[in-house]
Amino acid sequence: MKLASIHFYPIKSTAGHDAATAEVQPWGLAGDRRYLVTDARGAILTAREEPRLLACRAELDGDRLTLTGPHAAPLPVTPGGGRAVVEMAGTRVELTDCGEDAARWLSELTGRPVRLRWLDDPTRRRVDPEYGRPEDRVNLADGYPLLLTSTASLARLNDWIAEGALERGEEPPAPLSMRRFRPSVVVDGAAAAFAEDGWKRLRIGEVDFRAVKGCDRCVLTTIDPETLTKGKEPIRTLSRHRKRDGKVWFGVNLIPDAPGRISVGDSITIL
Repeated sequence: MKLASIHFYPIKSTAGHDAATAEVQPWGLAGDRRYLVTDARGAILTAREEPRLLACRAELDGDRLTLTGPHAAPLPVTPGGGRAVVEMAGTRVELTDCGEDAARWLSELTGRPVRLRWLDDPTRRRVDPEYGRPEDRVNLADGYPLLLTSTASLARLNDWIAEGALERGEEPPAPLSMRRFRPSVVVDGAAAAFAEDGWKRLRIGEVDFRAVKGCDRCVLTTIDPETLTKGKEPIRTLSRHRKRDGKVWFGVNLIPDAPGRISVGDSITIL
């Protein structure tokens, strides 16, 4: 098996970047999800509620962040405003505000009052102790430092979607892109679709990971990242083939054992 691609998302729920190589930090890939957007009440705002966030692309140059989007000129952002506490997965996390210019730029994009926040200290947020060790930390991802998916699993899912369309007398849709699932790393060459469900430990290049939990998927996967329109797939088909415990599953969450560097083309070994 080989590492097919690497992806990171500087701001949670906005457009991602492909990378040829990446530094694996204890809390996730370098540059990944250290920022998020909050609404007027101070609650986290994601593309689940506001798909227009996916039209925002954040460019990173070292610690410098620049917002780009279809509605306004690019905006350089320098964190350093006041503090705010947000609730994530039942825990409270202190973040740094990114100022009025960033708030105004993003509010114009989304059509509602919002603010941009920064996790200045990535050691601040712990992984769910049910699945992680006391020392494990995570950035502003939903719950875990990295998400792994496989090309074999996506191919099988697209086959199921096409089969379901034919059963309903519909024209099969174009295959879904892996972008729908917002992975950190994508594996090519798995022995079977959904083989990753059974992995417990794996090595990508020289970096070891624990596969601690499957990833239950939400309505964000039903939003086309290009057109920002919502549909029924893949949740409809995952509900038919990949439903358990009242949830649907695609991909597995990873926690690194130690920092290191990974690159596209690295070999992947199941330990």
